[in-house]
Amino acid sequence: MENNSKLNERQDRLKKLENLESLDINAYPAKSERNFLVEAFLSNFSNLEKDKQEVILAGRIRSLRSHGNLSFLDLEDESGRMQVVVSKKELEEEGMYKVFVKNIDVGDFLECKGQAFITHKGQNSLLVKSWKILAKTLRPIPDSWYGLKDEEERLRKRYLDILMNPEIKEMVKQRSKFWQSMREFMIDKGFLEVETPVLESTPGGADAEGFITHHNALDIDVYLRISMGELWQKKLMVAGFEKTFELGRQFRNEGMDAEHLQDYTQLEFYWAYADYEKGMDLVEEMFKYVAKETFGTLKFKIKGFEVDLGKKWERYDYRIIVKDKTGVDILNTNEKEIKAKLDELKVKYDTKGFNITRAIDNLWKYCRKQIAGPGFLVGTPITVSPLAKRDDKEPELAQRFQPIIAGSELGNGYSELNNPLDQEERFKEQQKLREAGDKEAQMHDKDFVEALEYGMPPTCGFGVSERLFSFLMDKSARECQIFPLMKPKQE
Repeated sequence: MENNSKLNERQDRLKKLENLESLDINAYPAKSERNFLVEAFLSNFSNLEKDKQEVILAGRIRSLRSHGNLSFLDLEDESGRMQVVVSKKELEEEGMYKVFVKNIDVGDFLECKGQAFITHKGQNSLLVKSWKILAKTLRPIPDSWYGLKDEEERLRKRYLDILMNPEIKEMVKQRSKFWQSMREFMIDKGFLEVETPVLESTPGGADAEGFITHHNALDIDVYLRISMGELWQKKLMVAGFEKTFELGRQFRNEGMDAEHLQDYTQLEFYWAYADYEKGMDLVEEMFKYVAKETFGTLKFKIKGFEVDLGKKWERYDYRIIVKDKTGVDILNTNEKEIKAKLDELKVKYDTKGFNITRAIDNLWKYCRKQIAGPGFLVGTPITVSPLAKRDDKEPELAQRFQPIIAGSELGNGYSELNNPLDQEERFKEQQKLREAGDKEAQMHDKDFVEALEYGMPPTCGFGVSERLFSFLMDKSARECQIFPLMKPKQE
């Protein structure tokens, strides 16, 4: 019955479109003469009414009710919503009131020319002297979108979700402010924004599986990047730049869950002559700045945790945390022992390509869920940090840091490895893991090693994705994208 109702409604609107066309009325004109937004009209209402100034508003009709010779509609643009009054008396000569009543629907886009006036009920309104259709809608807007339980339908028709739900519209604005404030922060700190290739012959800069496609002109297989130009930005350090960052999209062909997406936005920066200690200071300052600019607060409730970004950030030692919570010393263990512990803790893990690196990582992921933060994870084993410098005092550990908030890592930074011989050996170890079935192990990038042989200064690098935004929103990563990737709907 519902589908039939929608079909009948569409047929009715198509008939109205035909009526407009028969009257030589273009239902889809190319431009509007709008000279005021709703917000500006209402804020200047007194002067506009006093001066009897001609006003042209344009927007979508959100409600429409007719009473004899009067029609009242709520007109909405991005700035706000207000009442507009269409009177037969004002439009009687050209017969446009009758055309309006018979052919205009809720959802249509309308341009209204008129004057400010106050109704007898005291409501500031626009009295229409003439109107023009800007876009005739063929499908009705749902009466209610709130409480729709089918998340897939909401995300698939996100334009309706945004239109009907002010919270989602505000989220879109906050998302924009989030990245804008991060960009502002980096530029204010003297970093140069750069662009590096999205298509790579060797994907590098992360432990992840990439998307592969074929480049017809070069007749080679290429990958969508899995990092925000990490190896390219390091080559810029070789080239003499000292502070760079890139903000853009990256792609990882891996599983989907509340925290992980395959196509998402990330920022990465590289800072010459700085180490991971300086990096932590800068990142803490950046997180606080971005949170304050985007949300106006440093206090958040995330996944049941009370998180105050304004308090002293802790340091969480990887080895100590894992040992305290599981009894396993990650520097004196083996794959068999960790497997037994994971089974004991009932931690699910992928057995394909499983090795000591993945074993340690799964053990840590179990432990991190209990940490509220904010703070930085330090003391990470070198085996899970193939691009980081070794710690000077404990060479089995990496100079790596990761912000920990509400039980998850929300970024990743290093004192970057700049020893070409050490990097070559680590790439070889990663290649062995890859050949053994670990698709997330890094590929051997000979061009990058060659670049390092020309010399790269001590450098700190850091990357943060839109997962941080979703955490601060306390929503899933997919829900915080404007148009998340959806599986095609089966007809």
